Amino acid sequence: ALLSPRPPRLMVPAMSDQDPAPLRPAAAGAPATPEELFAFLDRLGIAHRTVEHPPVFTVEEAKALRGTLPGGHVKNLFLRNKKGDALWLVVAEEDRALDLKALGAAIGCGRPSFGSPERLMTHLGVVPGAVTPLGLMNDRAQAVRPVIDAGLLRHALVNVHPLRNDRTTTIASAEPIRFIEACGHRPVVMELPG
Repeated sequence: ALLSPRPPRLMVPAMSDQDPAPLRPAAAGAPATPEELFAFLDRLGIAHRTVEHPPVFTVEEAKALRGTLPGGHVKNLFLRNKKGDALWLVVAEEDRALDLKALGAAIGCGRPSFGSPERLMTHLGVVPGAVTPLGLMNDRAQAVRPVIDAGLLRHALVNVHPLRNDRTTTIASAEPIRFIEACGHRPVVMELPG
């Protein structure tokens, strides 16, 4: 039976004119909450709109349950190299076909593997299904190398999970780069091999 999605609930936190400051979760080592994320976006002056929907774990589920949201939608690959001593977060358009072997060569990963749920929680503070470039705020050691699909940034708006997979947050397409840099990372923007 096909689930009928409930209408999305719009969440629009107020904007702030405060100077941006790095956000660190209150509890040492604890991942940030969506509320802390929204406060950080506000401090950075990044306009955002969030809708709630049933939890999604795949691109197909997201398409069926998220409702109609304008802009580019993402898929995220949390990758590691063969030794497991280097990590990447690849953020691509959800319908972009990716050749993992060619992608690994393009980003300097060699033959990539998917990072484990434990590594994902340790570095990005999220569970499988909730992977998002916004999780880089939890990577205080800057262990994860972000790679952004140039095609995604050609949209006016970009839709990502706000650390949970039962919500989608919309921001302007230039803002993921600014957010990632504010988290202390240097994103690489490239045309991903398909």
